[in-house]
Amino acid sequence: VQLVESGGGLVQPGGSLRLSCAASGFTFSNYDMSWYRQAPGKERELVATISSPFGATNYADSVKGRFFIYRDNVNNTMYLHVNSLKPEDTAVYYCNARLRRGIATLYDYWGQGTQVTVSS
Repeated sequence: VQLVESGGGLVQPGGSLRLSCAASGFTFSNYDMSWYRQAPGKERELVATISSPFGATNYADSVKGRFFIYRDNVNNTMYLHVNSLKPEDTAVYYCNARLRRGIATLYDYWGQGTQVTVSS
């Protein structure tokens, strides 16, 4: 199983990026996919989720209207468009794949993260 994030970098406030998460080694379309982030000295927090199989999305209040999550089940890739970036968005962004049955989590996979730095 692999989750490989890319697309991070240094961007000025107000700028945009597209983060990608390329998945392999499992049936991507069956998994709920999420982006988390962790800023220095802070706990990891959930940013956005896109569910399987219907693609319902949920966002943290802090990113609603600025970040957009979507998935390509043909190419086994998830994306996060991040717009109107603020310095407080600076963090390592992680890709997560989770398979649930009811309230139980059967499988839970993480990528290595990609750094997003928002600074002038």
